Amino acid sequence: MDDTPYDPGLQPERTLLAWRRTCLALGVAAAIAVRFAAEVLGPSVALLGAVGIGTASAAYLVAVRRYHHAHDSLTAEDRLPVDGTALGLLTATGLVIGLACAVYVMGANWR
Repeated sequence: MDDTPYDPGLQPERTLLAWRRTCLALGVAAAIAVRFAAEVLGPSVALLGAVGIGTASAAYLVAVRRYHHAHDSLTAEDRLPVDGTALGLLTATGLVIGLACAVYVMGANWR
C-alpha cells in the first residue's frame, strides 16, 4: 500500500490545463466586450480592455506558478499549499468584462 496522500497521476496537470483554458477564455471575452463597448465610448475604452486582458494574463501566470509550487510541495513535503491569488484575478477579470458589458448596454439605450 502506498502512503502518499495524493494521487501522483496527471491531476495537477489537468488542473493547470483547466486554469489555462479559463484564463484564455476570459482574456478573449474581455477583448470582445471592449470591442463592443468601444462603439459607445470610443477609443478611451482601450484602458478597460488592457485591465481585463492584463488581469487574465496575470491569473494565467499565477496559475502556472501555483502549479509548480503545488507539485514541488506534494512531492517533497506531502502537503498542498493554499493560494487564492489566481481566483481573485479571475474575479477581477470578470468584473471588468461585466463593466464593459454594462457600458455597452447602457450606452446603447442612451442613443
